[in-house]
Amino acid sequence: MRLIYPVIAAAFMVVPDAAEANPIQRACMASERDVPRSLCSCIGDAADETLSRSQMRMGARWFDDPQRAQDTRQSDRDRDEEMWSAWRTFSTLAEQSCS
Repeated sequence: MRLIYPVIAAAFMVVPDAAEANPIQRACMASERDVPRSLCSCIGDAADETLSRSQMRMGARWFDDPQRAQDTRQSDRDRDEEMWSAWRTFSTLAEQSCS
């Protein structure tokens, strides 16, 4: 029985809780899809490498409202074009790293 406590403690150290996760990782974990925490963690790591905090917050909103992503993709505003470019880079890295 004493051996199980270090194993449980180690498991919680590997996967951050929602308070420590970035906005993309939290949105992934909160989504209605049944996504493993390890996949959300990997996606969060890809976001950390490619997106700014503000881009993560904007992208996290897209999990609940995909129309926002479509509006951003079709927008001619410079900020939206930058966001969409960063999101494509992020999604490519996440797909390669987390598949």
